[in-house]
Amino acid sequence: MEIKLIDKSGKVTKSAVELSDVTFAREFNEALVHQVVVAYQANARTATRAQLGRGNVSHTTHKPWNQKGTGRARSGMSSSPIWRGGGRAFPNSPDENFSHKVNRKAYRAGMCAILSELVRQTRLSVIEEFTVDTPKTKNLVEKIKGLGFAEGVLLLVDGFDENLYLSARNIPNVLVVEAQYVDPVSLVRFPNVVATKAAVKKLEEMLA
Repeated sequence: MEIKLIDKSGKVTKSAVELSDVTFAREFNEALVHQVVVAYQANARTATRAQLGRGNVSHTTHKPWNQKGTGRARSGMSSSPIWRGGGRAFPNSPDENFSHKVNRKAYRAGMCAILSELVRQTRLSVIEEFTVDTPKTKNLVEKIKGLGFAEGVLLLVDGFDENLYLSARNIPNVLVVEAQYVDPVSLVRFPNVVATKAAVKKLEEMLA
């Protein structure tokens, strides 16, 4: 399949780039895409929360009241989970594992499904190259507006460009990512994806 290139003003040109059907013409599998996105978010999660069990809270082992004769329910110690200030029955531990396993073949298929859906929804645009001469945020904002994108934009480049990275880091809803490090969450989240011609070829090599 082919997709037309856009110029610096965002207009479609006569030039086109050939896209691999394996990567950009795959059927959309919602269940697989959901699995890939959830797994990526889960694997990026760190277990920093910790709660105290009944053996960790500060308490006394003295029995609060007599076992019988008070008319109240019997109680052993104040560390009980049903008491205020007591320990949790099933506390969260800092070594909790949130990771999800996704096979490499399934991950690649999910990424291809996302890219194919972006093409069908005309959310993916391909440009010959995308660079800025100086690391100025104002210049990049004007360049993105010139392309006709008022909302969020994900810029996919084939290699690290320091000027482009420094210009984009303070712009909300604009993210510059090398093609080899693109993730499914960013592809789904941004309404517009602009990729350079070289970045598209790199994606095809990675996901083939």
